[in-house]
Amino acid sequence: MTGAVPEPLPEWLTAARAITVLTGAGISTDSGIPDYRGPNGVWTRDPDAEKLVTLSYYVADPDIRRRAWLMRRDLQVGDIAPNAGHAALVDLEREGRLRALLTQNIDGLHQAAGSSPALVLELHGTVHEVECLGCRDRTSMAEAMARVDAGEPDPACRVCGGILKSATISFGQALDAAVVEAAAQAAADCDVFLAVGTSLTVHPAAGLTDVAAQAGARVVVVNAEPTPYDDVADLVVREPIGVALPRLLAR
Repeated sequence: MTGAVPEPLPEWLTAARAITVLTGAGISTDSGIPDYRGPNGVWTRDPDAEKLVTLSYYVADPDIRRRAWLMRRDLQVGDIAPNAGHAALVDLEREGRLRALLTQNIDGLHQAAGSSPALVLELHGTVHEVECLGCRDRTSMAEAMARVDAGEPDPACRVCGGILKSATISFGQALDAAVVEAAAQAAADCDVFLAVGTSLTVHPAAGLTDVAAQAGARVVVVNAEPTPYDDVADLVVREPIGVALPRLLAR
């Protein structure tokens, strides 16, 4: 079934006691954070921008690093607030129906909305911290951006002098194995797997849909554009996330 949120909701959805949610950039667009692969996405408008988040380019080219720091300054999310989609997932948790919240987003808006950090698995890391690629020392993004604003276009690690990068997973960089394993367990152990605002084209995150479906979970996709998993899904919703999600998760 594809289209609007059905009325009444399917019984298998309202009765679900363990819902695992996977979110992508689409859930944060209503908060003013641009997506990446949509019709007006960052990489759709400027394909060269993808180099700024590709590890090999970042490590090899100081100019790429300088541009990346400027991009981070332009995309600061400190004053951006969660929206109705984030709030609906907080309500789902309060009802005791949220198995886990897996997110491809790096913005921290789920936690800002009130989702328990223990239930949020950040598959692609967080933009709120900076990590040294050498010694793995971590500091805050705010501290690194203060150094950029003070005249350091490519700040180095103060511990070992190594290359600093946001604590996000770049293209060509391995995901945290423990986080991926926990996400796979949550996908395999749910009644409903709900994919929200994600193109479902980036693996291994997209493959969690297969894990859930093969374990017998119902699959719901809420996304503005078609995804490779629409044919697998029991329900596909094209309505705006901030409108659809509260209605989908109503009791």
